[in-house]
Amino acid sequence: MSSQDKLYDMEQEQHHINEEEVQVFKTEKEIQPEISAPVEAIEKKKRDYFLPASILIAAILIAAAVIFATFNKGGSAQPVGNFGAAGTATTTPAVDIMKIGSRDIVIGQANAPVTVVEYSDYQCPYCGKFFTETQPLIVSNYVNTGKVKMVFRNFPFLGAESNAAAEAAECALDQGQTQAAAYHDALYTAKYGEETSGGSENDGSMTRAFFLKMAQQVNLDIPTFTTCLDSNKYENQVNQEKADGIAAGVNSTPTFFINGQEVEGAVPYAQFKTGIDTLLNAQ
Repeated sequence: MSSQDKLYDMEQEQHHINEEEVQVFKTEKEIQPEISAPVEAIEKKKRDYFLPASILIAAILIAAAVIFATFNKGGSAQPVGNFGAAGTATTTPAVDIMKIGSRDIVIGQANAPVTVVEYSDYQCPYCGKFFTETQPLIVSNYVNTGKVKMVFRNFPFLGAESNAAAEAAECALDQGQTQAAAYHDALYTAKYGEETSGGSENDGSMTRAFFLKMAQQVNLDIPTFTTCLDSNKYENQVNQEKADGIAAGVNSTPTFFINGQEVEGAVPYAQFKTGIDTLLNAQ
C-alpha cells in the first residue's frame, strides 16, 4: 500500500472517531435535559415551598409585635417611679392636665399650692398598693394641712369590671364630693384593704350587687345611685377621661401628675415627700 493510501486511511479513521465523538456529545445533550429537568423541578418546588413559609413566618412575627404592642399599651406600673430625690420628673408638654374638671373627684383645699392628679384603675394592684400604703400618709401630712389637694381620675384598661367600677364612682360623684371620695376609698378597701385577700383582676367580684353594697356602706341615696348605674349614664364620660389620659401620655397605672410633673408607679411615700417638699419650698 502506498504512502498516499495509508494517509487516506488514517484520515478516514480520524473522521470516524470525530463522528463518534460528535454522536456522544449529541447523546449527552439529549440526556442532559432529562437529568436536569427533574432537578430544576425540585429546586422550583423548594422555592415554591420556602416563599410561602417565609411569608408565614413574617406574618407571625408581625402579629406577635402587634399583640405585644396592644397588650402593653396600658398596664399596672411597678412600685417604682421616676420622681427622684430632687423631686423632679418628666413633664408632659402641650396638655392642660392640671385643669380640674367638674367630673374630677377632689380632696383637699382648693387653694392648696401642690396638686396631685392620679390616673388609676380600681382593679390595678399597684393602685391598691398606693391607696393602702402611701395615700394615707399624703392625706394626713399634706392634704389635711392644706398643702396638697388630690384629684382622682379614671383610667380603666383591665376590662369590663374596671369600666363598671369607674362608672359607679361617677354615679357616686352625682351625690357630692364627700360621697364620691368615700365611695372611691370603699372600692379600693374592698379590693385591696388589709381585711381582704385582694382577689385578682377580672375575678368577677365587681358586680352590680357589689357596687350597690358599697353605695349602702357610704350612705348614698340608693334609688338615685341605682338609676344612674343601670342606665350606664357615665359610660361616655369614663371613655373620654381615659382618652384624655392617653393624650396626656398615660400608659400605665397608677400615673401621677404633681404640679404638672409626671410620676409613674406606686413610688414609696419617702419619694413623694421629697418631691412635694421641694415643690413647696419653691413656692
